[in-house]
Amino acid sequence: MSSAPTPAAVREIADGYAFTGPALDLGAVLLDGTAYPDAPVRIPLGVLNRHGLVAGATGTGKTKTLQLIAEQLSGQGVPVFLADIKGDVSGVAAPGVPSERTGARAAEVGQQWAPQGCPAEFYALGGQGAGIPIRATVTSFGPLLLAKVLDLNETQESSLSLVFHYADSKGLELYDLKDLTAVIAFLASPEGKEELRTIGGLSAATAGVILRALTVLENEGAGAFFGEPEFDTAELLRTTPDGRGVVSVLELPAVQDRPRLFSTFLMWLLADLYQELPEVGDPDKPKLVFFFDEAHLLFKGASKAFLEAITQTVRLIRSKGVGIFFVTQTPRDVPSDVLAQLGNRVQHALRAFTPDDAKALKATVSTFPRSSYDLSAVLTSLGTGEAVVTVLSEKGAPTPVAATRLRAPQSLMGPVGDGELRAAVDASPLTARYRDAIDRESAYEKLAARAPRPEATPAEPEQSVPETREAPRQKEGVGGLLGSLLGNPTVKSFARSAGRQLGQEISRSLFGTSKRRR
Repeated sequence: MSSAPTPAAVREIADGYAFTGPALDLGAVLLDGTAYPDAPVRIPLGVLNRHGLVAGATGTGKTKTLQLIAEQLSGQGVPVFLADIKGDVSGVAAPGVPSERTGARAAEVGQQWAPQGCPAEFYALGGQGAGIPIRATVTSFGPLLLAKVLDLNETQESSLSLVFHYADSKGLELYDLKDLTAVIAFLASPEGKEELRTIGGLSAATAGVILRALTVLENEGAGAFFGEPEFDTAELLRTTPDGRGVVSVLELPAVQDRPRLFSTFLMWLLADLYQELPEVGDPDKPKLVFFFDEAHLLFKGASKAFLEAITQTVRLIRSKGVGIFFVTQTPRDVPSDVLAQLGNRVQHALRAFTPDDAKALKATVSTFPRSSYDLSAVLTSLGTGEAVVTVLSEKGAPTPVAATRLRAPQSLMGPVGDGELRAAVDASPLTARYRDAIDRESAYEKLAARAPRPEATPAEPEQSVPETREAPRQKEGVGGLLGSLLGNPTVKSFARSAGRQLGQEISRSLFGTSKRRR
């Protein structure tokens, strides 16, 4: 801790962070390698629904910054959502371990450090991991998000939207991938083409592209993410009886080889929250703060319609009381229309080893307000656990740019043990609700029931057809797939979806996601 007088430049920065209401403590102003604990850097709790960006090169401390913010939000009664891509965020549920390094950091920034964990729930996409399974129905996911997962072009995306429109209007529930495959195959058949005649068409070539993409997706194991029971995103808004916000940790290591899927699945969570939550304007504190890690994966290769939907969702979900922090390496990873809406910035160190790095550094510096810092020099010299910060004040104006030595998280900086994780999941009341997948009657079974039985001939006695989703290849391409999907006479007798009637089209949101029927 410095005993020298606080320089005037540091006092001026500190004045910009002297908020009167509830706030999160990030750390202390840093100048010429010295931290000044009497110059704290903070974020007002009431502006966290104005969104934010946490950026920086790999290994600079972004994950610990998320943990630091999450545990303080939880302590102030705000639920948090964190994506655990590297498998090291689960420690937020356990008290930290005192160490000489932690004690030194606390002394430098004026922190009263004490080990403390947060109430947490652990989730996994489709049950691929130890967490509580999160699933979404294909109908709920919608055509725009699914087109992003399948890497479809705009023409194919439009055709997929037509498929959803038809299924919605005909009461064909799309719960899992086999349902969608059945509808596409049907619409590519002569009978299906006739039904589409008045609203458009689905070419055999486009149907083939989409079907192949769906097959690849299912072969990668992603089919487990689509189905029922569908996750209710209201679970992310829970608080404990003592008033602390629950930290929802989504395990993602098992899907690192499918980054497009998990980034788009996170967008589905946001789209569903946007659809379901009421307008609240600017509350005193957020209803939820959502950390969107590896954000560049969401925007890479996105269609114009998809980017427009993201931009509008980010802009409008603020009034629902939800704050979003995008986490990535450089601000250039985020489209300018989205970046313009991120009022709170925590920028960790950047590297300038290559010409591309230099361009990224220059672009990052240009996004900050003017300050007395030489940001090009500061951003390349920050150590781990240090960052350049600017946030919105309680009046909504940007605070002074502040190089900051960040506080140490009070929860465990690393993963909890496998045994502890499994015990937490087993003890959760949500496990029984979401653990076991169910398969109700839906589009696959309904279309199979419509298909006529082949008549027996005298020369060849009628044979029973075993229930299978694999069929011999036919000579007519799509017709062969149609035969395999629709030629099955066995119909399951599960309960039908409540409230979904034939001919009643589903109301869809910006992303084409369906409105939840609670």
